[in-house]
Amino acid sequence: MLRAGVVAVQGDVTEHAAAIRRAAEAHGEEVDVVEIRQSGRVPDCDVLLLPGGESTAISRLLAREGIDAEVREHVAAGKPVLATCAGLIVASRDANDERVDTLDLLDVSVDRNAFGRQVDSFEAPLDVVGLGEPFPAVFIRAPAIDEIGDGVDVLAEWDGRPVAVRDGPVVGTAFHPELTDDSRIHDLAFFEEQAVEA
Repeated sequence: MLRAGVVAVQGDVTEHAAAIRRAAEAHGEEVDVVEIRQSGRVPDCDVLLLPGGESTAISRLLAREGIDAEVREHVAAGKPVLATCAGLIVASRDANDERVDTLDLLDVSVDRNAFGRQVDSFEAPLDVVGLGEPFPAVFIRAPAIDEIGDGVDVLAEWDGRPVAVRDGPVVGTAFHPELTDDSRIHDLAFFEEQAVEA
């Protein structure tokens, strides 16, 4: 059984849990979803989800609870992570904000709130590498990626800016895939071979 950890210090925990369950079921996999609020649980997880929320608060809580080091070790072991919206900011190399202590899991720098404030939220059909049909991406106070390292693959762009990337076992999105009934981004992050073949 696949054990999926949702870092539950902030963000769409329930929605991510539901999305990974749908993705697993579509591929005949059983999944045990655990919520991570303190250290000691990440090492038991096969995959991790780092939801959105407020990036400065998330980074502070991860450091305070000792979860940050465990997430880095998870990625160093080649285990997958899906980081969405503020999770992308926290996972980045550079958040362009000294208040955010990033995890340096994605070799990218980000522009926080690049697509505007909460009132500027929108949904857009996004062409994503590996998906046959556009993905209904939900952007809420979304960041954009402004610099990309050599080993990073761009999976999607919007308005000429990267909004989904892969760096080794880590997939980062500027949007919220968990806020739709479409679990294909979770497929890409955790069941890549099956998703590409589908």
